[in-house]
Amino acid sequence: MEVVIVARPEDAAPIVADAYTRLLARTPSAVLGLATGSTPLGVYRELIRRHQQEGLSFAQVTTFNLDEYVGLPAGHPELYRTFIEREFTSHVDLDPARVHGPDGLAEDLLAAAADYERAIADAGGIDIQILGIGADGHLAFNMPGSSLVSRTRLKTLTRKTREDNARFFDGDISQVPKHCLTQGLGTIMESRHAIMLGFGRNKAQAVAEAVEGGVSAHWPASILQMHPHATVVVDEDAASQLRLTNYYIDTFNGKPDWQGI
Repeated sequence: MEVVIVARPEDAAPIVADAYTRLLARTPSAVLGLATGSTPLGVYRELIRRHQQEGLSFAQVTTFNLDEYVGLPAGHPELYRTFIEREFTSHVDLDPARVHGPDGLAEDLLAAAADYERAIADAGGIDIQILGIGADGHLAFNMPGSSLVSRTRLKTLTRKTREDNARFFDGDISQVPKHCLTQGLGTIMESRHAIMLGFGRNKAQAVAEAVEGGVSAHWPASILQMHPHATVVVDEDAASQLRLTNYYIDTFNGKPDWQGI
């Protein structure tokens, strides 16, 4: 696991976008795993800028979303498929037919989860999976207590999660779905490069536990310690509880320019 500490969240975007640029230069048909929420927005905006101003192409790319609410109608503004289209895919030359997400409206949700797993495998697996970390250490909707080898599946959202997400539903928790389909931790671990972002002092404990604590289902993101190519990019606030800060800074600054993350 490599840890990259930046001064401000906006400083992370060019570093992470460089990884995408290098990947697409050697593999134009790469498979990308996309996450929702505010954390990856800076990366998406930098990729859009590179597409519009520098010609970075996504024409042959296939994408898979991390998760999806169950029961929200097509086109709902808080549907994660809608979010990804609004914030990223509609701004680049990505074929909409290549943008995939779990089917939260499927009649058979268990079958839909299994189908999604197969679709990822049939596409050759995910080359770069972008991730955000929750303040409780969750990844996607894999909350504390989730199996470290879990696959895409139906999950029941906790009341705390629904309360946290109610701000996106006019503050009304009754509008927040009670279930979701989410990639599992085992699914995420099969990505070839997992990039986890964490910003803000409220993420500091989760980052410290994920990076330097024991691998435990209590802190789901800690499973990334076992990933063969995991990169954690955090700002100084989120890194404030790390013990090996000087080591992370020295090793990143000492890397050759061509290596990247």
